[in-house]
Amino acid sequence: MAAKGDRDAVPKRLNRAVGVSEALSGVLGTMLRKRGFATRDLLARWPDIAPRPYDTLAVPAELKWPRGAGHEGAVLYVRCTEGQRLALAHQAPLIAAAVNRYFGYFLVREVKLHPEPMKRPAPPATRPAPPPPEAVQHAESAVTGVDDTKLRDALKSLGEQVLSRRPR
Repeated sequence: MAAKGDRDAVPKRLNRAVGVSEALSGVLGTMLRKRGFATRDLLARWPDIAPRPYDTLAVPAELKWPRGAGHEGAVLYVRCTEGQRLALAHQAPLIAAAVNRYFGYFLVREVKLHPEPMKRPAPPATRPAPPPPEAVQHAESAVTGVDDTKLRDALKSLGEQVLSRRPR
């Protein structure tokens, strides 16, 4: 049961504008520590750290430290795209060396594949180019005899798309 002082505690007010990174630092710090990262440098600087093409085809997922005292280096688990798993498995020592070189000390002993693949962001949706005026006129003239307005609009739209296609 919480003490009376804990229930009455008022959150500390900053009385100033706070940046998003400062507001989320506590939340991100907790999440990163659960994954073994002391700071967000490895995640934020991954495109600078990783050798090509793994700077865009892979992302660090977790850093697992060995049990017990000593600085044996951690195991870096990396997510990558499905087609690059075999290549990344063969290039793991190169990636570990790049991470260690960037930080200037022996941080990563081994690089392993995370069982969950990396999901690429969906490409932004592109709007189709407007149909040429000739296609619009031809489609309008083709559907003049249709009485139902919804059907006429649908047929007109279909006709514009078909007529605006470029021949293969």
